[in-house]
Amino acid sequence: MTSHYDIVIVGGGMVGASLACALSNSPFKVALLDQRVVQDPPAHGFDLRVSAITLASRAIFENLGAWDYMTRRRVCAVEQMHIRDEGGSGSITFDAAEIAEPCLAYIIENSVIHTALIERLQQFTNVHTLVPVTPETMEFGDEQVVIVLRDGRRLAARLVVGADGADSLVRRVTGIKTRRLDLGQSGVVATVVTEQPHANAARQRFLGTGPLAFLPLADAHTCSIVWSADTELARALLALDDDAFVARLQAAFGDDLGGIRSVGPRAAFPLALSHVRAYCAPRAALVGDAAHTVHPLAGQGVNLGFLDAASLAEILFAAQRSHQDVGNLAVLRRYERWRKGENLGMVSVTGGFRYLFSNKLPGLTQLRNFGLDLVDAAKPLKSALIRRASGLTGDLPKLARRSAA
Repeated sequence: MTSHYDIVIVGGGMVGASLACALSNSPFKVALLDQRVVQDPPAHGFDLRVSAITLASRAIFENLGAWDYMTRRRVCAVEQMHIRDEGGSGSITFDAAEIAEPCLAYIIENSVIHTALIERLQQFTNVHTLVPVTPETMEFGDEQVVIVLRDGRRLAARLVVGADGADSLVRRVTGIKTRRLDLGQSGVVATVVTEQPHANAARQRFLGTGPLAFLPLADAHTCSIVWSADTELARALLALDDDAFVARLQAAFGDDLGGIRSVGPRAAFPLALSHVRAYCAPRAALVGDAAHTVHPLAGQGVNLGFLDAASLAEILFAAQRSHQDVGNLAVLRRYERWRKGENLGMVSVTGGFRYLFSNKLPGLTQLRNFGLDLVDAAKPLKSALIRRASGLTGDLPKLARRSAA
């Protein structure tokens, strides 16, 4: 027996769940598939993986009705961001007051975001969440896609959306090619407790091996760290005992927050830049990491995915209102044209910064420090950069605008 849907979303993580929320309470019949059961945020301590959420992404969550679910748990507003280079005195400070906003971004645990979106989905009857399930095959026809699950169930849809991460099954099945650059680095993540309070400021130091970020969490003395390091160094950092790791971390970061008192469990994830050659195929579209991955130094990765989801939903609703087939390639190419250029630009910018700040060519350190000081002094340029990074400018979908209904 085959269950029929308008849209099947493969991948029920943060981006897939946000797309499902955007399509909820609508004429569309939607299925959201994921291999994992939702994990609640830890009752004690903090999740290892966090995201820097832009003001545009907050607007999306508010317009989806999920923001209050997050604030009832744990959210930390970032009011300032301090950036400095290991090789000199150059630095730059971004302050929310410069753009007349209460904050620049929010640091939120991934499990808090995910749980809030899934809880919001439970309020609607047109979205069916199927977990844990594993898609085995996909058969693309002229009128529909048939997805066969490992348990034997069959789903048919007019459109399948790949929100299934960097190793996307949907991307592979459709034959969409991707360009990928392995950076030879891993991001080491951990939660640390510091002597001095973070004062709602994010701090990033560019080291010779890559950027090291301290991201403020809801507790005033607790930060999530992301240490981008060459793969060999990352393995060595994971192998250290806690005292030795804290000593290395303190030496790399300095004493901006006083002494580092303790560190929690550590993990690492590989870093790569990637971008697909096409965002869609007949009856298929890609969002989030299935379409692109960026370096975490700018904190933009998942925010690009949320913008993908909001933009795709807007395109699909417009097609539905004009009685067009949502799986038609001409419809889906409107989404591709909207998002491809901006995402490719962010992949290029974050990749370029990674090489610029980890390069030890003679004279480049001085040039970097001069550039940081110059931007810090150029108030109009800095304000424009802040507004762009916070998601206040650009070709935003309606859900990402604070004036949306």
